[in-house]
Amino acid sequence: MSLVNQFRSEPSRSVLVGPSALVKQAQQRKQRQQWLIYGSRLLLVVGVLLFWQFASGTILDSSFLSNPLAILRQTITWLSDGDPWYESTLIINTAVTLEETLLGLLFGIVSGLLLGFLFGLQPTLERIFNPFIIALNSIPKIALAPLFILWLGIEIPMKVVLAAVTVFFLIFLNTLNGVRNVDQHLVDAVRLMGGRQRDVIFKVILPSATGSVLTGLHVAIPYALIGAIVAEQIGANHGIGYLIQSSGESFNAAGIFAALLVLTLIAGLLNAIVNLIDRKTSHWKAGLKLSSSDQS
Repeated sequence: MSLVNQFRSEPSRSVLVGPSALVKQAQQRKQRQQWLIYGSRLLLVVGVLLFWQFASGTILDSSFLSNPLAILRQTITWLSDGDPWYESTLIINTAVTLEETLLGLLFGIVSGLLLGFLFGLQPTLERIFNPFIIALNSIPKIALAPLFILWLGIEIPMKVVLAAVTVFFLIFLNTLNGVRNVDQHLVDAVRLMGGRQRDVIFKVILPSATGSVLTGLHVAIPYALIGAIVAEQIGANHGIGYLIQSSGESFNAAGIFAALLVLTLIAGLLNAIVNLIDRKTSHWKAGLKLSSSDQS
């Protein structure tokens, strides 16, 4: 049989592979790529930890950088020195910092959202207050800590206010930017269909600004932690910032790294919650984009 006849007698490979098979192959490739990424990350972390452990005391000065095993021992010590367990050093101080951070995020997000939408919907009001907002935002928030201590003392309210002020400007500016950049064609379309101002706000402006708000929230989480930690280091007797400060004063590098590990876990948990919110609202934003393309 000639090659031409053999080729004609065999069905094309592209015909045999249907759309469902192609989709399955694409999903398998994507899954393999994800496992490759996760595996590479794990190997990278394990490699760094092994190098750190074996280089500590030889290449690296253990009194300044400690080592993973010492950090683990310090963490276990802080977790097991309480009776009952939830009164241990690490649990109590983590709870204090988490409370300050969450309250700071709550107050900062609510006030930033409300004023961001208000100024975005009232351009004249925004023009009046714009220079004052820029001036206040340009002040380093850490410089406000002594003033807040003077007003509120060194207890939890002072840390909450400092974290909230730090978060407020990030949420406010991102919300204001999101409201400003709403597609005017969508607004006009809703109004032409008889929609009221409430319909414009809830069906166009709010979904359009969601992306900018979530971006601001991602940025605000570490800054809320920074505000709480800095306030604790300036004046406090509880919190992760206090643990870092006291560990530094006693030259306990393992304690500093153990506290930093807890802060990393807190930030990762809060960011995971924001990512979950982002996924839950993705269909809302996708629907808005689809309606925008239909209008065009």
